[in-house]
Amino acid sequence: MATQILPQTSPTGQSSTMNPESAKRHEPTVREIIEAARSAPAPFRGAIACTLTTAVLLWSSFTPLDWGWLGWIALSPMLMLVRLERPTRFMYPVLYASGLVWSLATLQWMRLGDPAMYIAWGALSVYVAMYFPICIAISRGAVHRLGLPMLVAVPVVWTGLEYLRATLMTGFAWYFIGHTQYAWPEMIQISDLVGAYGVSFVVILVATCVAGLVPLGWLERLKLFPPVEVPTDFAHLPADEIVVQNSSRAEFCRPWLNVGITLAVVVAAFGYGVVRRGQADFKPGPRVALIQGNFPVRLKHSEDEYATIFRYHDALTGMAVQHQPDLIVWPETMFRWPLKIVESGVQETQLRAMAPPIDLTEQNRWIDDWKDSTVRATLREMSERANAAMMIGIDTWVAGQDQIRRFNSAVMVTPDGGVGDRYDKMHRVLYGEYTPLKEELPFLASLSPLGDSGGLSKGESGKVFKYGNWNFSPIICFEDTVPHLVRDIARGAEASDQKVDVFVNQTNDGWFVYLDEGGSSEGSSELNQHLITASFRAVETRTPLVRAVNTGISAVIDGDGVLIEPNVFINGDAETREESISTMRDPATGKLRKSLNAAVIADVPLDSRSSFYVAHGDWFAQGCCVGALFFSFVCPFRRRRQA
Repeated sequence: MATQILPQTSPTGQSSTMNPESAKRHEPTVREIIEAARSAPAPFRGAIACTLTTAVLLWSSFTPLDWGWLGWIALSPMLMLVRLERPTRFMYPVLYASGLVWSLATLQWMRLGDPAMYIAWGALSVYVAMYFPICIAISRGAVHRLGLPMLVAVPVVWTGLEYLRATLMTGFAWYFIGHTQYAWPEMIQISDLVGAYGVSFVVILVATCVAGLVPLGWLERLKLFPPVEVPTDFAHLPADEIVVQNSSRAEFCRPWLNVGITLAVVVAAFGYGVVRRGQADFKPGPRVALIQGNFPVRLKHSEDEYATIFRYHDALTGMAVQHQPDLIVWPETMFRWPLKIVESGVQETQLRAMAPPIDLTEQNRWIDDWKDSTVRATLREMSERANAAMMIGIDTWVAGQDQIRRFNSAVMVTPDGGVGDRYDKMHRVLYGEYTPLKEELPFLASLSPLGDSGGLSKGESGKVFKYGNWNFSPIICFEDTVPHLVRDIARGAEASDQKVDVFVNQTNDGWFVYLDEGGSSEGSSELNQHLITASFRAVETRTPLVRAVNTGISAVIDGDGVLIEPNVFINGDAETREESISTMRDPATGKLRKSLNAAVIADVPLDSRSSFYVAHGDWFAQGCCVGALFFSFVCPFRRRRQA
């Protein structure tokens, strides 16, 4: 960097005429000048350019654009800030602001479900944006105070923070940088070793290497280095004594070694994926029929629409039955009448005490509803008519000794046994299904569509439904986006000698659709991103995953994380019978169909491969998280290394 030689002037702008003794007494040393120059911040324009570029590239990497190839370099502009020995002016506020721009644009689909969700959209965006400056701050500390190579520090910190985000406060395991590579099956196979976090590690490793290879001249042109000012009194000193290289710590040491290491890791990950895919020996499993209604959430919660919702799903089931499925799956809570259960030992007097404030006649009718077996009889009749097992998404109300608990459930119904085992959702959606600290902080109820209602109770454990020769394990709604939860279910089943053959996800994504003036719906990018995120669970557990989703996208995913074309795709909205048999993708656009009534019938490919991730869990991501936390605690107590 060029050094500016400035004339020494008095405060009035005239040349200084201080006596030699006074000048000598106040004259700063060369070291003091160097330290002063280093502490002068660069302007924030360069930081804005870098962080906003990352925000745009990162948004483009995910749906709706879905340009996954950008994921390899999306974070590189922001990561150039790690190279700077001194932060620019307002660097961390700029990082946070750019992260907020990205999170607001990416998560905008959250607002569609309910007016109250605008607050949740903003709150989650504010939270997620924090990870941008936190990552850069910890990485800079590891590089400039601990002396770690940038190629080590940044991937460890970013991966550790992804794990933290996936587990902290019930977790938000969406939009991992590794998710951008879902369409490259060979690259995501390392998920059965280290989870989706491993894919993120490889992607961020490449982004870090690219950030390190950017020439110093580019960083200077972006004004990322502060200006250097040296008084004329020091012009007589040798240049190498007074030139202050603020860029000294920004050098990417041994660039070719870093490139070699990066390429070796990418090739190793790709090679592992090729080998593991070659080991797959998929066997035909159960034939499933995934029933997909198309009902925006405002219709779902209207009692006037219950019968219409049932008729549509029942009609689609009838269309699917002719293809002789072994299992028919209805989406989350799309059988709208609740299954009511009175626990053993609960007396009628106790049940009356739990009744809402209604008169005696209505109370008697309310008690009779708990004794009514119509729901159970209807479900059994449906299974008998289909001559197939059915997994139904339903609300379950359980009357205990002193309270009524409500669950989001999946029930297994068989032609011979009727309603059998039940799974209650464990991972509830924050503010959508329960309100934390509601009793301590009542105002929080206003932030949730639940209002003053009690919300849902939490299920106790995973379940395995056995039918025929297969073991099915249900997971509900966003549970298929939670790596550790699905892994724990798979691990628990193996421990009890009930290895899961197929994961069955029942979802209602009708919250996240756009409605036009005529009431027609169009699915948002959430529907696609939900499917993408879920596909990593199949690779991690080496277990196929099927999804029955209200509004879509219903699908069958094999153990390699690949979406398979079904045997039959029935378009329930087709005008003629001849047009009803179609494909999952719109032939005009190549995009997956969503926001339509449909049925997906497919033979599920069973996977016999084992998973190291299921056996050993998040050892890799946890190690990165420990590393990131170690850096954050130790770095403030270490002095910055001198040039």
